[in-house]
Amino acid sequence: MSHITENPVTQPVHWRVIAAAVAGNAFEVYDFVIYAYFAVYIGQTFFPITGEYGSLLVATATFGVGFFTRPLGALFIGSYADRVGRKPAMILTVTLITLGTLGIAATPGYATIGMAAPVIIVLCRLVQGIALGGEVGPAASLLIEAAPANKRGRYACWQIASQGIAVTVGGLFGVIITTSMSAESLQSWGWRLPFVFSLLMVPLTIYIRRHLPETLPESVKKEENTLHLLKSMWREHRSLLLVGLGIMMVVSVTSQLINYMTSYAIKVLHLHPGIAQTSILIAGLISFFGALIAGRLCDKYGRKKVLILPVLVLSVVVIPLFSWLHDAPDAARLLTVTFVVSTLITFPTTALLVVVPEMLPSQFRSTGTSLIYAVGSALFGGSTHFILTALLAWTNHPVAPAYYVLFATAISLCAMSLLPESRQPAIKTQSRLT
Repeated sequence: MSHITENPVTQPVHWRVIAAAVAGNAFEVYDFVIYAYFAVYIGQTFFPITGEYGSLLVATATFGVGFFTRPLGALFIGSYADRVGRKPAMILTVTLITLGTLGIAATPGYATIGMAAPVIIVLCRLVQGIALGGEVGPAASLLIEAAPANKRGRYACWQIASQGIAVTVGGLFGVIITTSMSAESLQSWGWRLPFVFSLLMVPLTIYIRRHLPETLPESVKKEENTLHLLKSMWREHRSLLLVGLGIMMVVSVTSQLINYMTSYAIKVLHLHPGIAQTSILIAGLISFFGALIAGRLCDKYGRKKVLILPVLVLSVVVIPLFSWLHDAPDAARLLTVTFVVSTLITFPTTALLVVVPEMLPSQFRSTGTSLIYAVGSALFGGSTHFILTALLAWTNHPVAPAYYVLFATAISLCAMSLLPESRQPAIKTQSRLT
């Protein structure tokens, strides 16, 4: 049985404070994505492997290391937030992401310190991945617990909106730096500037988080270890965990498809790289504005409608959209497809981070939300780029990625159908998932 426990915050928390709570999330996602934007230069600096794509392959593989260590952060930091408190866990994630970013920004290249350079970078990516994996659960829990009962969607949506801000700012930084610096300066030191910029924001981010309210009730804080907490959560709420992972399939696959659109536009559609990069900026803006709209819709019409209806539409339009794009590829069609797909996936992504924390009790809320999001991202999102590339190679069919998205929508729609509606005027609700 799942239920929302009593909100320990006696007075409503102003929305500006809640927006500040996810400022750290934006900071962490920004640090994570700018590595991908500058992977070419990072590869040449730290991984001097011969061959046309050697250093880039290793650099992107190192990016993947951070991606697949998210479940570790979800496991340990998520449970820490359920045992000790949301605020200390959120301060911990900012501290860890800062250490990782500082290491990437300050480590000399391979030419200066030899093999120590790539080792340090890999360790930094491990730390960043752990931090980001541990961020989602505590932040989502705090937002849900601090919100008035009729505004939980509007509070929780800032989790996704902040990620949209991060992607947009990181993309803009990439465009500005790459267009305003010479290739030599960019390779020598320019790629480090976005990381340095994020470090300047650390004191403000930590200050903001130190002044957030603690929303975990004292009555549910426990001294039990992580393993015991996991066993209890799995015994009592495994159905919800599995359903949440099923929903994460379409969220992760479609989100990574959007990220893949840059490579798809260049390699398959043969469009200009500048046009391809613009599609990512569009996706970031849609994530921001779409999440804010989705949060309000969750409060007005319920979580299930915001989960299911966009995914149903996506299942209908994704193949025609990609066929239309391939028939006459140009900037307008690419940006239109990106706009439509980004909008449709932002809504269920936002609703998922409302309904899952609502249905978990306080003592498991952060751990369960973190694990669903991190494991789903690693399991489905981490494999998407490889699967899409393999499908294109095996079938030689340019619309093949759309069929994989269609498969993901079918799985996730089945999972969504098992969820009860969690929007209730009262604080406590019950679920038929046990």
